[in-house]
Amino acid sequence: MSLNFNTNTFDKEKIILADTEEYIVRGGRHLFPFLPQAFEGIHQIGVIGWSSQGPAQAQNLRDSLVSTNIKVKVGLRENSYSIFLAEKAGFTKENGMLGEMYEVIYNSDLSILLISDAAQAENYKQIFEAIRPGATLGLSHGFLLGHLKNIDDSFPKDINVIAVCPKGMGPSVRRLYEQGKEINGAGINSSFAIHQDVNGKATDYALGWAVGIGSPTIFQTTLESEYKSDIFGERGILLGAVYGIVESLYRWFLRHGHSQEKAYINSVESLTGPMTKMISKKGILSVYESLNDVDKETFKKVYSAAYHPTFEILMEIYDEVASGNEIRSVIEANNRQQRFPIGQIDGTEMWQVGIHVRANRQLEKVAIHPVTAGIYLATMMAQADLLKEKGHFYSEIVNESIIEAVDSLNPYMHQKGVSYMVDNCSITARLGARKWAPRFDYILCQQAFTALDNNKPTDEKLFESFLTNDIHQAMSVCSQLRPSVDIFA
Repeated sequence: MSLNFNTNTFDKEKIILADTEEYIVRGGRHLFPFLPQAFEGIHQIGVIGWSSQGPAQAQNLRDSLVSTNIKVKVGLRENSYSIFLAEKAGFTKENGMLGEMYEVIYNSDLSILLISDAAQAENYKQIFEAIRPGATLGLSHGFLLGHLKNIDDSFPKDINVIAVCPKGMGPSVRRLYEQGKEINGAGINSSFAIHQDVNGKATDYALGWAVGIGSPTIFQTTLESEYKSDIFGERGILLGAVYGIVESLYRWFLRHGHSQEKAYINSVESLTGPMTKMISKKGILSVYESLNDVDKETFKKVYSAAYHPTFEILMEIYDEVASGNEIRSVIEANNRQQRFPIGQIDGTEMWQVGIHVRANRQLEKVAIHPVTAGIYLATMMAQADLLKEKGHFYSEIVNESIIEAVDSLNPYMHQKGVSYMVDNCSITARLGARKWAPRFDYILCQQAFTALDNNKPTDEKLFESFLTNDIHQAMSVCSQLRPSVDIFA
């Protein structure tokens, strides 16, 4: 597919990522006056749901459209526990900005569906019946398309179907938007997709939506590519893999004579602190280049030991997502939650030690540990290489496997631990992290750490491919398009 699109409202810009051309739109508050033009024919935007993305997108769109005649209205189920939260944020029945879910969908020209993925799968027929012909359905995740493919169904043919997918959890979308009130360009980057365009306006609707929620840069994708890379990425380096990595590292450091506090610092603090910041600002290679000669040799051995085992798990995850099995498992898990709600994941010794470490944190004393760096970057590169192999766009790979990790998610683990990161995300992401983290933990312990402890030689060819990988050039371009400020988690 050629990554190109036409817009009648915004300027698009060509970027070169490795050997491919892509087009982007740069956002910013200076574009808010163009939103009525982008949303031509739209008088009401319904934001349906109030979980991770709902509060952020509803509030951001309301604030961006405050001086226009376009209403933003939240739609929730009658007697929903979220009604109080929406009212607290200023969406009330009295001011006309809160209503029953299906009534809001019927009366909205653009309905942004942000209820849980499992709820979308369960209620999609009623949702489709409520949407008027010619209206627009907006998604921030392609899960529903995956579900429809599983059951051999499709979207109504007489509506626009678009997506705007922020590269971060809902709280990040809101917090960076608020930080952007002082510094233009603060926000969470988004990808957009046009799945159906029945009136020729779908692209501008999607771009206006992305600008309205504060995205500083907007990349193009497809709805199918998005849900595959997103569901896969959550289970990989974004949440599941990093969760499994740090738990396995903590135990490895304990076995090698480190104290509990030092084991936590060398695993979690090293990864979420200096390593995350360095990748964000200077790219992946800068981590390796920052090490001394002895640590570089350790890094190379660890990278060689970890790359293939983690690639194996990532391949399995991708196959499970692409086949529809992972989507089915989320729906089935949602049914089990009626009996067994999602449990806590931060009660073990490691995460309790982390509370003490954070309370006494001295960032200047935290260094990048070569073992932690080797494991983490081997997994990150394996994920990027796999997505390239599967035909995903470079912007999608970089944003969803590197930038989202270091700019949006790792800061949450750094702030308050693993639960604060994972459980601020969607239910689909939370389930995936819990399911796949133990697999990464297991394979690292069984294969990567045993190879390291047995002093297995470096795979020089594999390491050379790390040094020369074209993802580094793509990352250098995309990193220049990141938000103008760091998130305050």
